[in-house]
Amino acid sequence: MKKIIIAAMAAAAAFTSYGKSPLTLMSYNIHNGVGIDNVTDYSRIGQMIKSHQPDIVAIQEIDSVTTRSEGRYVLGEIAETAGMNEYYAPAINFKGGKYGIGLLCKEKPQKIRRFALPGSEESRALIIAEFPNYAFACTHLSLTEADREASIEIINSLAQEYQMPFFIAGDFNAKPDSKFYSLFTKTFSPLNNPDDPTFPAAKPNITIDYIMSYIPTDNQVKTKHAEVINEPKMSDHRPVIAKIYLH
Repeated sequence: MKKIIIAAMAAAAAFTSYGKSPLTLMSYNIHNGVGIDNVTDYSRIGQMIKSHQPDIVAIQEIDSVTTRSEGRYVLGEIAETAGMNEYYAPAINFKGGKYGIGLLCKEKPQKIRRFALPGSEESRALIIAEFPNYAFACTHLSLTEADREASIEIINSLAQEYQMPFFIAGDFNAKPDSKFYSLFTKTFSPLNNPDDPTFPAAKPNITIDYIMSYIPTDNQVKTKHAEVINEPKMSDHRPVIAKIYLH
């Protein structure tokens, strides 16, 4: 009985040291809201996000006031439905507006930073939200392996600026058996299982969407649960979610 009590106390202490409430991180390439059913519905994406109650979401492939999206600010509409704050990072000029990535945040960050990343076929972007005890970045990396590899040094340099957990999420356009993945995971570790495919949404067979943590701060992070959400039609990708505790 004594051993059981001691074990229970140790488990409780470990749980307390990581906080009582998990931090929920999500990433979703929304294909600009166009589902594989050819329906464009920003509201259903917002409702799906809201149902999972994430603290922060990395969003990729978003129009901003383009003719394709009939002049609508897509990220803003999704944020309103989800009940979150939105922060946009354009990557390219597109059809009268912009096209890029963004963040949805439950709490307002202390600071937002935006950066360009290499992209020979298309300009790429990175956005970082800073909070009191962690930083979270979103990106959509290039289709070109050389560009992706060139992005590693930039991302590592930014991560090293923070003396707290640093996370990055998004569509990396790289499979787990790629050279990029091998190089990137020298400094970052995946929170979602790379063996759980994320693309294409209907019948996923490859993993290219990730939520990762910077390895030097791994001892400050404990993963409670991570999964690829079973959402087969709202986009051509499936969303990824991870619940963690911060030390």
